[in-house]
Amino acid sequence: MPETVKIIECPRDAWQGLPEIIPSPQKIEYLLNLAAAGFKHIDAVSFVSPAHVKQMADSEEVMRGFLAGLPAGTAPPEIIGIVVNERGLERALATPGVTTIGYPYSISAYFRRANANMSRGESRALVEQIRKATKASGHGLVVYISMAFGNPYEEPWGAEIVEDALVWLKDIGVRTVSLADTVGTTPAEYVGALYSTVKDRVAGLELGVHLHSRAEGAAGKVLAAYDAGCRRFDGALTGLGGCPFAGDELVGNIATETILAALGSRGADAEIRPEALAQVIAMTEEIRAKYSHAAIA
Repeated sequence: MPETVKIIECPRDAWQGLPEIIPSPQKIEYLLNLAAAGFKHIDAVSFVSPAHVKQMADSEEVMRGFLAGLPAGTAPPEIIGIVVNERGLERALATPGVTTIGYPYSISAYFRRANANMSRGESRALVEQIRKATKASGHGLVVYISMAFGNPYEEPWGAEIVEDALVWLKDIGVRTVSLADTVGTTPAEYVGALYSTVKDRVAGLELGVHLHSRAEGAAGKVLAAYDAGCRRFDGALTGLGGCPFAGDELVGNIATETILAALGSRGADAEIRPEALAQVIAMTEEIRAKYSHAAIA
């Protein structure tokens, strides 16, 4: 039997930086098509200030439409809602259909201050609050370690800093963590080396990766993580989206179709229907052409 891997499709990450607002009905249709294609884990919405991320101002409306549009008797997928503060947490917990709360925890002081205006202590206190709230409500929780593979800010960094964050997260009861290559400059061999180094320190955690890359290096990074033991991968169809701080428009999310092909070469099964995937890729290309004017890499 082929080994099963978990794919988290990330339209939220793909959409949030687009300059033109995607209408809510189109977002709803897209999410419904992802579910129909077999995606069981979707990073779909975020609950942040519309002043900072206008694209996500309609998250509650999108989730209402998504739930209403699911065929009767269909088991809804896991829906991840990203939060960055207490107000966002309150909104996410009150939104039907959101099953898992996601929080980006940065180990870079510069990045954390620039994006959330928080100290390390403030950010850790918020993670502990989110952990308690999700445990009480029955929601899942995934914490993303931003800048896990290094950063361009000339700050102290090393595998021991990542390990420290992972051990702390495990100690407070977090059970799912994704290591993020936020700026997408890490070579494949280092992706594998870091994952191998830290995974044994946190046995029992579901440890995934959220990688960014230029297209030509993407498959190598995926395979490096897989060969090191990773079985949870974030992606975005066609590679849309990524970190605006990368400083290179060719660096973005790793295309889900690249992840599927790479893992397929190892015999892994992501349980995504190829015939349905083509339809969602076409929808992604339409959104990309209409709302970003970016060429498909």
